[in-house]
Amino acid sequence: MRGGGSGRGHGNDQYSHNHHHSSLCCLSAAPPLAGDATPTLTPEPEAAAASIASTVSTVVVEGVLHKWTNYGRGWRERWFSLRDGVLSYSKIRANAGAKTGAGATDGDGEVRVIGSRVEGARRTEKPAGVVFLKVSAFRESKSDDRRFYIFSPTKTLHLKTNSKVDRVAWIEALILARSVYSLGSLSGRATFVQSDVSISTARLRDRMHQEGLNESLIQDCEQIVLSEFSSYRKQLKCRYEDYLSLFGSCRHNFEEGKDGSITQGTLTRNDFSSSRHGNFSEYSTTESDEHEFEKHDGGELICEDESAFFDSIDYFTESDNRSSTMLSGKEVVDSQTHDSSNNIQAQIRRRSRLPDPIEKEKGISLWSIIKDSVGKDLTRVCLPVYFNEPLSSLQKCFEDLEYSYLLDQAYQHGKVGDSLMRILKVAAFAASGYASSVARPCKPFNPLLGETYEADYPDRGIRFFAEKVSHHPMLIACHCEGKGWKFWGDSNLKSKFWGQSIQVEPVGILTLEFEDGEIFQWNKVTTTIHNLILGKLYCSHHGTMHIKGNRQYSCKLKFKEPSLLDRNPHLVQGFVEDNNGNKASFLIGMWDESIYCSNSDTSKVKSADQLKGASLLWEKNKPAPNPTRYNLSSFAITLNELTPGLQEKLPPTDSRLRPDQRHLENGEYEKANAEKLRLERRQRMSTKLQDNGWKSRWFEQDTEDGTYCYKGGYWETRERGFWDGCLDIFGEFVET
Repeated sequence: MRGGGSGRGHGNDQYSHNHHHSSLCCLSAAPPLAGDATPTLTPEPEAAAASIASTVSTVVVEGVLHKWTNYGRGWRERWFSLRDGVLSYSKIRANAGAKTGAGATDGDGEVRVIGSRVEGARRTEKPAGVVFLKVSAFRESKSDDRRFYIFSPTKTLHLKTNSKVDRVAWIEALILARSVYSLGSLSGRATFVQSDVSISTARLRDRMHQEGLNESLIQDCEQIVLSEFSSYRKQLKCRYEDYLSLFGSCRHNFEEGKDGSITQGTLTRNDFSSSRHGNFSEYSTTESDEHEFEKHDGGELICEDESAFFDSIDYFTESDNRSSTMLSGKEVVDSQTHDSSNNIQAQIRRRSRLPDPIEKEKGISLWSIIKDSVGKDLTRVCLPVYFNEPLSSLQKCFEDLEYSYLLDQAYQHGKVGDSLMRILKVAAFAASGYASSVARPCKPFNPLLGETYEADYPDRGIRFFAEKVSHHPMLIACHCEGKGWKFWGDSNLKSKFWGQSIQVEPVGILTLEFEDGEIFQWNKVTTTIHNLILGKLYCSHHGTMHIKGNRQYSCKLKFKEPSLLDRNPHLVQGFVEDNNGNKASFLIGMWDESIYCSNSDTSKVKSADQLKGASLLWEKNKPAPNPTRYNLSSFAITLNELTPGLQEKLPPTDSRLRPDQRHLENGEYEKANAEKLRLERRQRMSTKLQDNGWKSRWFEQDTEDGTYCYKGGYWETRERGFWDGCLDIFGEFVET
């Protein structure tokens, strides 16, 4: 590294101190050793690599660097620390003194200081950010011999040293750390040793001896504790192996091409790219983009308090041919569950608000509509889109899965044998679907016959599909796959009009099946929409929900019917009972707030606050910052979004392509009304289609109970991109 070799190997990314020949540093190869005049990319032997890794792991490189923040604050001094392949930086206290030195020790090993040392900063300041060097690249400034840049998938650090020598030292340290702490080296160190996790029952034995228990009972208790611990240790090992399997597969999914292009993906919820394929040209060492980069140098705004990222896109060098693993951060999302080709799907950034309306919406009087409809065929009266929200009933079905993480938790509880907690989580999920109905004054669009909706949310680990399978009676069938579970059902609505209110009773059974074969089925409760003519419109849910399991437990949830003087109109109470009718647990809460479980009877109390030891099962998410007049949740706002590249993959029957719904979302109310009228005319042809033998493409009706079940094929057809046989139900037609 310290040799003065002026030449760069052709086609190789190597560092040189001769800036006239090499203005750029962006390396993926191991650095050359001191004194080598012509460094090569030949990998070190494993023994030598292990020796280097051992040496680097005991050295901490620290020092003050000037970091570009923004145009208002300019360059600011920050204390940087390089340890174990991770570069962190923190703010410097105003009263910290600086001194120059090196060779100090810091507990685990030697501290090498580049430039000025600031006492106390590293130890007392919380890091403002970290950069994992394995997924980063470095570049020197061509115009300033003190400046250099660090690129990571989420940020670019603009840094400046006090001297040219300091920059050389920092670059060398970064390259060395980056080459040592590779995915290959991690795979060699990441091993699961069961002996690392141990348990002692000595204190337990002593305590039970003090209580006067006999030896036989003590041994039984010991055996129970050891058995539980053994089960827990097996769970840890399984989870560890799952992570290794996920990260090991990344070695095959991120293959570097000869032209430098690679397949991108994400391992976490960090949004690195919305595209499936990308090119790392900004990390390359070519000089073609150097001028453009320098022109924008320092123009990027970098937040000092941004949170650190822990997982990122990575690309592999020739030295990483072994099965690779990566140490994880807070969270890993296994999007392989729903990818037949075992590719990790790119994370999609979803919107947080609806588009601003193009037109100003006009108020509509329901009385004027009723007056204008006197003497007309009510089946041909088209209500204006003012009464609709920009969602279809198919999308509303998927909205019930907003809290699907409860089913993920239920699956995990069942895996460890906690059947009671599993059904409690299922019950909380069944109640959570009503939370989004609060203050939702508008109704969803009635889907056309054959209309479909898909929702693929890799970050949640779920994939959902729904279709309108019948027009008279109106039936919607859905199917969803999650992490270790499947959920499906069909629904028909029976309504009664009471003048001032409408009572809607769902007809149909919802089914949830876990991978281990446990099945739960339940019905939805009655919904009443109040104050249709006068007063503020609101809805209530009431009735009893029966959640029946095929094994040990079942559950009953009672949604209380509100009254004028009731202070808890959204109260939910229930209990879980075993096959012998014994009550195992109780539930209480509000369907629009939270659900709790308790060992105490909840039938005599009005809220969980009146119970001791109640445990929270579910809590409603915070409202959206921009709910608009539709009062949509943050989750609902994403349901009708056409994310980049999605429209080309959708069938012509998807709800997102429905023109009246799209115009309403965009605030084009005149166009929305015109399209709604056109589509409702076409909808009247659905009865003729059904009478002529029309059948659902993706669902089939069970001959025994009449329910609709998903027959498969949708996602496979989507993968191929051929939608032959799918009618253009939103297109033009000629009425006969």
